[in-house]
Amino acid sequence: MKNIFGLVVLVLVGLFLVIMLRTLMFSPPYFEMEEQVAFDVDAGLVAQHLSEAVRFKTVSPPEPQRREYKPFDDFLAWAEATYPKFHELEKTVVETHTVLFKWQGTNSDLKPILLAAHYDVVPVVPGTEESWDHPPFDGVIADGQVWGRGSLDDKSGVILMMEAATLLLEQGFEPERTVYFSFDHDEEIGGNEGAAGVVKLLKEQGVQLAWSIDEGSFILKDMYPGMDVPIASINIAEKGYMTLDLVAHGDSGHSSMPTKDASIFLLASAIERLRENPIPGGLEGVSLDAMDVIARHMSFTRRMLFANRWLFQSVIEKELSKVPPMNASLRTTTAPTLLSAGIKDNVLPGTATATVNFRIHPRDTHEGVIEMVRQIINDDRIEIIHWDKGSVASGESDSQAAGFEVIAKVSRQMFGPVVVIPGMTGAGTNSKHYASVADDAYRINLLVVGPEDIAGFHGTNERISVENLGLGTAAYAQLITLGTVE
Repeated sequence: MKNIFGLVVLVLVGLFLVIMLRTLMFSPPYFEMEEQVAFDVDAGLVAQHLSEAVRFKTVSPPEPQRREYKPFDDFLAWAEATYPKFHELEKTVVETHTVLFKWQGTNSDLKPILLAAHYDVVPVVPGTEESWDHPPFDGVIADGQVWGRGSLDDKSGVILMMEAATLLLEQGFEPERTVYFSFDHDEEIGGNEGAAGVVKLLKEQGVQLAWSIDEGSFILKDMYPGMDVPIASINIAEKGYMTLDLVAHGDSGHSSMPTKDASIFLLASAIERLRENPIPGGLEGVSLDAMDVIARHMSFTRRMLFANRWLFQSVIEKELSKVPPMNASLRTTTAPTLLSAGIKDNVLPGTATATVNFRIHPRDTHEGVIEMVRQIINDDRIEIIHWDKGSVASGESDSQAAGFEVIAKVSRQMFGPVVVIPGMTGAGTNSKHYASVADDAYRINLLVVGPEDIAGFHGTNERISVENLGLGTAAYAQLITLGTVE
């Protein structure tokens, strides 16, 4: 008995020593601090320009045929009048309102790069206008912020790129590598005209890009528990997109005699089963690479968990699943977004419909997710209808390639000692189009955002700080400077 007890103690001591040793070795990688770079940027003027841009209601409605094109025409006319130097570059209008600019480089042997942003915006949810601190399309500058729809997603991207290029043009800068700028008009509904049209044009011209940069993430501050250093998440992939309608077929009749098989009851049960049984996931691939970097900067206890994933994997995944952004990196997400049923308050409807949106993890397929949904619901009275819209998850760009390194270097030069990680975009971007003509497609806006900023993304009180706009302009100027040399 004593021998067994002694053996158990010896094993436990050995296990403890292994865990501690692996934790101590699990430290942040060394990198040299970058010398900070400064540009003479008038942040107030940039803010004024963004304020003016926000006032154009360039809304992409869910149904393209409902688009009002006059605000798009007016925005493009305003941009040309506001940035005349930039508009001296070669310009091509693609699919009516997407504009492609070409800044010819001095060395035609070098592959070009592409900077992309979009100036269309999502609608403001009807009935929420009074919840905004400032009207969503007034472009108010107050409390050090520019307020309004598109201030963060993504008119700021368009404005900062034009500001940065204008700054360099006025200084007489000449890029070695050709730079393209694509400002898209329909990203919020898939980019199937604008970005797709740009890709078609570039292919016809035989252009293959070294790399592209588009929206998809930011310099993230206070977004990861346990991290007190900003994170530059340069996203190298993005999830796919799929939408299903769940149509419940149940008993109809008078509301005075409801049955347990009423369609709304059936639909509610189906949605609850989806909530209680998320699509299986796990920490792997891009998400694992990102957390491997982040965890090295966390507290000793959290470092211990990640340094010993062979022992604590299930604990890690359980804890990450509790945090929505982390959970989204682990799996295909399930989000009921629309509900419809009934025509009158005293009539039991025979059918009830829920629209459910899925963001597809690279490990999953549309067909596989549909089958999992069918098994989870397990009710023949629920019809599953697959929308035609959707996209598959992207491939991965190279986090060791020159483009990634340039963006990482610029992030450190302009925003200080940030932690750089490869990431995965949960939402869709136009990079799903541009990736077909780029060796690598990266997704990040060179702006610092925190939880309070992200809350306005597609939501209420969207805004961006004036200070951020000054830093962002300088960051894009430095990106063009470094990114266009061999």
